[in-house]
Amino acid sequence: MTLNRRTFLGTSAVAAASLAAPMVRAQGKPRVVVVGGGAGGATAARYIAKDSKGDIDVMLIEPTRTYYTCFFSNLYIGGFKEIDDLGHSYGGLAAGGVNVVHDWAVGVDRDAKTVALAGGADVAYDKLILSPGIDFVEGSVEGWDLNAQNAMPHAYKGGSQTELLKAQLAAMPEGGIFAMVAPPNPYRCPPGPYERVSMVAHYLKLNNPTAKIIVADPKPKFSKMSLFEEGWNTHYAGMVDWIGEDFGGNVVSVDPAAMTVSIDGEDTSVDVCNVIPAMKAGRIAEMAGVTEGNWAPVNAADMSSKADPDVYVLGDASQQGDMPKSGFSANSQAKVCANAVRGALTGSKVFPAKYSNTCWSLIETNDGVKVGATYEATEEKIAKVDGFISQTGESADVRKATYEESEGWYAGITADMFGAEA
Repeated sequence: MTLNRRTFLGTSAVAAASLAAPMVRAQGKPRVVVVGGGAGGATAARYIAKDSKGDIDVMLIEPTRTYYTCFFSNLYIGGFKEIDDLGHSYGGLAAGGVNVVHDWAVGVDRDAKTVALAGGADVAYDKLILSPGIDFVEGSVEGWDLNAQNAMPHAYKGGSQTELLKAQLAAMPEGGIFAMVAPPNPYRCPPGPYERVSMVAHYLKLNNPTAKIIVADPKPKFSKMSLFEEGWNTHYAGMVDWIGEDFGGNVVSVDPAAMTVSIDGEDTSVDVCNVIPAMKAGRIAEMAGVTEGNWAPVNAADMSSKADPDVYVLGDASQQGDMPKSGFSANSQAKVCANAVRGALTGSKVFPAKYSNTCWSLIETNDGVKVGATYEATEEKIAKVDGFISQTGESADVRKATYEESEGWYAGITADMFGAEA
């Protein structure tokens, strides 16, 4: 499947009619409000609108007019993609019957079943789907907060932060130091920081070959560790210094003004510092009162909140069991949720929940690796059934095929999310 962004770039199709509070449901139809237009929210909105054939009023609330995927953003940093390759509009969703409202959701009244918008409207719902992605845990990296994100970018939300980190990488002096502070579990896209290290190393190998990369990691191991270490040794020998928990990677502080990183008490001056803090559910989930700790517990059968059967939480924000926090997972969960919500509101057939995930990573040109699994819903959680992972020592042909598979997946999932034509 080949994706052509231009088939859905136009914003003229986006429903942008002004809202009055409270809103009245059109012709008595049940209404589903979806907050967050990423892999979970956009997919759920599209499938409910498409499969209900107009019997459900679907509203998607998303502040940005162009959504930049966090997945594949590392390939932009490495020079394999342009930033526009990652940007997608909501015109295709609007053309498919979703009422797309570009505004911030700033509150949820679960008793009144309304969502408050920054623009002043209160939007009524019968079912509410929250897919707000991640926010960061304040104070999780000593010396860093959101006020420091321009000096030390996180680049873990797609868009301007990704562009900033790449610009800082390009401006590094010859022989400079790129530092990363990796996040603790659980976090968005488990292989993501290490694919980023690979893409930074790829860029530096071509443009600044005497530069060094330091990774301070609070974990003793990470996703696809043996595959990444094999790749770093093969392609970037001597460039990457990974410092795990056993060597003080969990005792880290930063000074954005001085551009220093302290690891286990030792200060190092760096030229670029990518701080990826501990994560939690996007704030609207907390405001809705459906979180416990950092995440929102859900029922495995349909992604409904354990706090409220009329609220569903998808993707990174959810606490659901064994699935990683990934774009693929969010898309898979959204389809199960959409089927369940449509069944609850229209009486249509609800199929047993089945979930799957694959995470691809690029280590060097045509050197792609992957990990994935299938899952089932149990009473306690979404439980892993079986899985697979790339192996060390694979042939160049296998690795190239894996990378090409990831390109096909990206085209497919973005079309699935936004309603683009193949």
